Amino acid sequence: MLKLEGVAKSFQAGTVNEKHALQGVDLHLAPGDFACVVGSNGAGKSTLFGAIAGSFVPDSGRVVLDGEDITFTPEHRRSRKIGRLFQDPLKGTAPHMTIEENMALAYLRASQGRHLFGGIRAKDRAFFKERLAQLGLGLEDRMGQQVGLLSGGQRQALTLLMATLVTPKLLLLDEHTAALDPATADKILELTQKIVAENGITCLAITHNLKSSLEMGNRTLMMDRGRIVLDVQGKERAAMTMDDLLARFHENAGRALDNDRILLSK
Repeated sequence: MLKLEGVAKSFQAGTVNEKHALQGVDLHLAPGDFACVVGSNGAGKSTLFGAIAGSFVPDSGRVVLDGEDITFTPEHRRSRKIGRLFQDPLKGTAPHMTIEENMALAYLRASQGRHLFGGIRAKDRAFFKERLAQLGLGLEDRMGQQVGLLSGGQRQALTLLMATLVTPKLLLLDEHTAALDPATADKILELTQKIVAENGITCLAITHNLKSSLEMGNRTLMMDRGRIVLDVQGKERAAMTMDDLLARFHENAGRALDNDRILLSK
């Protein structure tokens, strides 16, 4: 479904500040896989997402999605097949546009054969209202309200819905609950797992919560210094504790995990 073959990326090459953000990363996600990615700050997690989403062209290697080599495909074209949520609830929506208008933009952009400025049909409007109702937040009765007036949790729930209105080939979740209070974060995670499971979406999620990384989805990936140093799944993952995960990281990376956010979440 998703294949990364020897993907490498360096920043500020040839200077004293040269940073090898990705170092020959290989990764294969099967259809329906839901993998959580954990690692220290600077491990390469967000750069990995950037390589997949098309934020930059890697220095070497290939990115293949559903059998198509997209290594050099522009980011805006990949967005028709790849949904992405960020840590900041303000990203991913237009604050001065209404809920309905934001949903229309997301829907028309991802729909094949529909022009971006083709207008909102009554059928589309009914579809938007039905999907909003599934969130259980009452947003279906506020479709004419500006998105900038929503709370962080409401806005992130809307962004999640927009990213999956047309089922994407791949969904990237870049710490999409980190800026929310614990109760709201739990609600968004619950919605995320429900939407992903119901639509069979292949998903990658960055998290700093070790507990979530072992409970959410079916795989846990640990990154360190631009490499994937651990990939656990199946029975091994089901029996693994957070202490086991930290011990395996130390064994494979050759050092202890040094990220305070991750250790505090433990």
